[in-house]
Amino acid sequence: YYGPIFWLSSAAGRRRKQIQKALPDAMDLLTISAEAGQSFDAAVQNVVEKFHNALTDELAIVIREVQLGRPRLDALEDMGRRSGVEDVNNFVQAVVQSEQMGVGISKILRIQAAELRRRRRQRAQEQAAQASLKMMLPMVGCIFPTLWIILLGPAVLVVLKARG
Repeated sequence: YYGPIFWLSSAAGRRRKQIQKALPDAMDLLTISAEAGQSFDAAVQNVVEKFHNALTDELAIVIREVQLGRPRLDALEDMGRRSGVEDVNNFVQAVVQSEQMGVGISKILRIQAAELRRRRRQRAQEQAAQASLKMMLPMVGCIFPTLWIILLGPAVLVVLKARG
């Protein structure tokens, strides 16, 4: 009973990680395309054509929905909800705000890309800090007993010989 649920949740987690991993490159290409004068839709199409990953699958769905007449902002917001990735939601909200306020999309994308890199670096530092804690258990369980045997073994043998 729990097997399919576990499999599905782990597959969803893998997909979220793939989207998270692909987002910086996609953001960079979106920024470059927008600064080169392409519209946002053309920039998204460019990203979909250049990369093939979980994020571009989601962006392709957005493009199809827009081509079928759905408002772009609604399609993007649905992509943010579907992905389940906080950084994608932040990206979508920034695009929505830039559309509503009339701010240039390239400037917003550049700010979002810088923020994304900062958060990625912060997550890497947090994982590095956790790594030392995770290494502690094997060290205590495997290495320290061996070290004690090597250091105290000869002393124990001397004491046993002296008694016997």
